[in-house]
Parts: sequence; C-alpha cells; structure tokens
Amino acid sequence: MNTLGQILTLTTFGESHGPAIGGVLDGFPAGITVDTDYVRLCMQRRRPGQSTVTTGRQEKDEVEFLSGLLDGVSTGAPIAFIIRNNDQHSSDYDELKDLFRPSHADYAWEQRYGIRDWRGGGRSSARVTAPICVAGALAALAFRKLLPGLQINAFTSQIGPYSTDSAKDMDYADIAIDSNPVRCPDQELAAKMEEYIHELRKEKDSTGGCVTCIVRGLPAGIGNPVFDKLEASLAKAMLGINAAKGFEYGDGFQSASQRGSEHNDAMRMENGQVTMLSNHSGGIQGGISNGQPIRFRVAFKPTPTIGQEQHTVTRSGENTTVAAKGRHDPCVVPRAVPVVEALTALVLLDQWLASGK
Repeated sequence: MNTLGQILTLTTFGESHGPAIGGVLDGFPAGITVDTDYVRLCMQRRRPGQSTVTTGRQEKDEVEFLSGLLDGVSTGAPIAFIIRNNDQHSSDYDELKDLFRPSHADYAWEQRYGIRDWRGGGRSSARVTAPICVAGALAALAFRKLLPGLQINAFTSQIGPYSTDSAKDMDYADIAIDSNPVRCPDQELAAKMEEYIHELRKEKDSTGGCVTCIVRGLPAGIGNPVFDKLEASLAKAMLGINAAKGFEYGDGFQSASQRGSEHNDAMRMENGQVTMLSNHSGGIQGGISNGQPIRFRVAFKPTPTIGQEQHTVTRSGENTTVAAKGRHDPCVVPRAVPVVEALTALVLLDQWLASGK
C-alpha cells in the first residue's frame, strides 16, 4: 500500500496537513555520494507555490536526513528522511469535514477505513509525492556512478486541448523544459497552455493533461517476464501518482489500429551492434529493455477541487452542494513532471539491482 519496489524499496508516510511527511529508502547501494544541492533542486521543481499556474500553498520542502548517510555518503543502511509541513491551512477544509468532495477519495476512503483525514485529503493528497522526489533524486545520483550514460527526461506533452507532436518526442527530450511554468518544450504551445490554465482559474475550473517520459542509455536486458515486466513496474508506479488515470508505452493504444507490418521494429546489425529501425515498442519487449530509448506517457485527470458549485452528499446521507475553497492547482501536470522522473529513476534502479548488473 505504501511501499514501492522489491530490491530497492521506498516506504512513504505522512499526511497533507500533518506535522511532516517522509520516507524510508531501503536497499540503496552503499558508497553513493549524496549531492544535497541536487536533492534540493529536485524538491524545488515539485514544491507548491512555484509559479502562477500552481497552488498558492508555500512550502520550503527542505529535507532532513535521519539515517543511512555518513559524511554525505550512503552506508547501505536504510535512508530515512522527513519533510516538515509549514503552511497548512486546515481551517480551509472545516466545511468539508462532513461531506464528500466529488471525484476525490473522500467517500471511497471512508468506506474502506471507516475514517478519513478531511484536512486537504490527508494521505490521498498530492502532498505525499514530495518524498518520492527525494528518493528519486537519490536513485538518479546512484545512476551517476552505476550507469553514467543514463538520461531520464519528462515533460508536459498535453494540457487540455493543447498537445505536442509525438513524432518529436526525442527532440523534445533535449530541451530545457524548466524555462516555462508549464514545463512544455514547445515554447509557443507552452504559452497557449499557460493562458488556458489562467482562463480556467478565472472560471473556477481545472484541466488535465499528459506527461511524456524518455529514457536513454539503459542497456538491453533490464527487466523481467510475465508479472514483473519493466513496463508493468513503471505503470504501477505511475498510476500510484495522485490524479494519474492512464499509462501507455511505445505506440500504446495506437497499436490497436496498426498492422503488424506497421508496428514491428525491424532489426539489423550496425558496427557489431543490434539496432532497431523503429521504436514502436517504446524500448521494451517481453517485459525487458531492448536497448532502444524507453518512451511512455502518463495521463492525469483535471484537478477535482474546483470553485464551481457541484452536487454531493453529506456523511449522514443528505443531498447538498459544495464549492471548494482553499489553495489548489488548476492543473497538476506541471508539478507531476518531476514526480514522473523520480519514479522512473526508482523503478529502473530497482530493476537494475535485481538484474545483478
């Protein structure tokens, strides 16, 4: 429920409006130098309040390591860390204590456990993705030593009706996406996305979108067959992100309309190496990497918390309406980009360690 991975495991804890959130990363290799500035950068890319298209909540998201490091180097022991919450406005949620927000986890959570944390969604809040970014940063630092050529690049490929050209995915992966607040590599399209989000915010509405991720430099032979397929592990991780609604790799659902002659990745030898003439498979075949770039996409729903009046019910079973207050992202996609990258690094490191490389 709260643990990801098999060889390398991450267990996260904490709630949106609790005193702190955090995690325990176990199975992490010893001898990895932890660049705290890099970890801080990864946290700043996810933190709330970073731009006009995100929530107004202000959190410094400073990480405090409690164990597993000695003079900045991993010891092989579990790495425990916490991130203190400093800007909770729990009173914003007082009127939600006795009713269920549409398309939130409120009703389902209470049916499952008989109790729920109504303050900002508690454990089901996107706030709990912050520890993922810490662990993902550590995994990325481990790859600097274990596999220096590995590159993981995610970017916003769609917000509402505006989407990038998927044929240019590889080109987009080389562009500095943090140059605009929506993290879209197409600057002209990014301006339209940003304007669209601002329009929806004025209308007290929200929108969804997609994040595309490209992985380069992963050699062939990483992953496992059947139920531990590399793409299945990636999908499980990505669908664990709050608001994630879909996952596809390679040509994904487009494959359903293709012929075998269109979809197959023909092979040939070049300079003593097996190469593919196309990459419809998205770098994974039979659950195992084939040496080609891994390409996948994650779809996110519109933020369910909106300021428009919606029909709902109370805990006592009465019909009512709700218009949400408080500070919320009108679109979760820009801040989901670093979370996708972090989870990708964690899954790949887990699979890398399992392969015995």
